[in-house]
Amino acid sequence: MVSRMPPQRFEVRLARHKAEVQAAQRLRYQVFYEEMGARPAPETAAMARDCDLFDSLCDHLLVIDHCARSDRTPGVVGTYRLTRRSRLPGNQEFYTESEFDLCNLKQIPGEIVELGRSCVHPEYRNRAILDMLWRGLGNYIANYDIRLMFGCASFPGTDPDAVAEALAFLDAHCLAPETLRPRARHGQYISMRRLGGVLPDRRRALRQMPPLIRGYLSAGCHVGDGAVIDTQFNTTDICVMIETENLSDSYARRYQPGAVMANAA
Repeated sequence: MVSRMPPQRFEVRLARHKAEVQAAQRLRYQVFYEEMGARPAPETAAMARDCDLFDSLCDHLLVIDHCARSDRTPGVVGTYRLTRRSRLPGNQEFYTESEFDLCNLKQIPGEIVELGRSCVHPEYRNRAILDMLWRGLGNYIANYDIRLMFGCASFPGTDPDAVAEALAFLDAHCLAPETLRPRARHGQYISMRRLGGVLPDRRRALRQMPPLIRGYLSAGCHVGDGAVIDTQFNTTDICVMIETENLSDSYARRYQPGAVMANAA
């Protein structure tokens, strides 16, 4: 586990070339498929990279460990995939729309961005690396005048009753405003109200939540109506969203933009 970080060892920025994107895809494969039990298609397993058609439309936010890179392989240890509405061609839908109806959310004017494929190498899972990703995201929001962020966030496993307390808490306390609220698609909808009318316990609910979802809540995020089971990725997914003007004060203070982040080449 990395605990100390010498100055200049780590860098957070957008991917600049194909090799860096491929390094992020290899990290995603390691985390999602090898560690978390997602089921790869044969071609995905052969490449040992998690990739799809959205990768060419996205910006890839990276944390790079310059001490871990070789001549040909960038040392990507953390990543986020960021898809701006302005980057999507024609009537192309967001990845999230394969699970959730975003019609309400997409009515908001201005730039919106989908957050996805967030992961960190297991040897680098500490607060410092996560802070770098969030600071990079803060710069991205400022650089592109992002009005709203959204995306799928996942609980490990495909049994929603295993995280019933968390789902019920989110439904009771964190639903997005109705005018913007995403909703799980018909035929995929799983109710988050899983306690039979019993009020969820906050402490138990938070213990069931992955760190990323707890982080989103700390930032002020809301959730959509319903969850979706993703059998390929072995997860139970919810939709999270927030208008950037409503980010919590603590998030704004901690991750406010610093130096302007370099654009992708």
